Amino acid sequence: MKIAIINGPNLNLLGKRETDIYGNQPFEKYLDELKSVFPSVEFHYYQSNVEGELINEIQKVGFTVDGIVLNPAGYTHTSVAIGDAIAAIKAPVVEVHISNVHSREKFRHLSHVSGKSAGSIFGLGLKGYELAIRWLTDQR
Repeated sequence: MKIAIINGPNLNLLGKRETDIYGNQPFEKYLDELKSVFPSVEFHYYQSNVEGELINEIQKVGFTVDGIVLNPAGYTHTSVAIGDAIAAIKAPVVEVHISNVHSREKFRHLSHVSGKSAGSIFGLGLKGYELAIRWLTDQR
């Protein structure tokens, strides 16, 4: 099984930025943990701060992987184009957010991604990625 994890803007700074919200672990280290929890999954990881690059990656892998775990970060609330990219591909997408966006600023309550995704996980920290992967593997 192949699963892509695609992270959006500022998630390259996990472990360094706002550790009270996002924790103190870099994502690459967490990815190593995921690989040990799911040894039968082939992971593809991608991160970008650029909206168009995220769309390109969704389109690139969206017909070849069995599922995508997507944290579009700040683009969640602004990018109709990312939502459209999800609608255009075959792979199911699970939207993940480390923080509970619904307990934060009002502008974060809007998601252009949730309605196009198979499901969404909010506020469970990095554990949300594991739960999304578990759901995707159970669909097989």
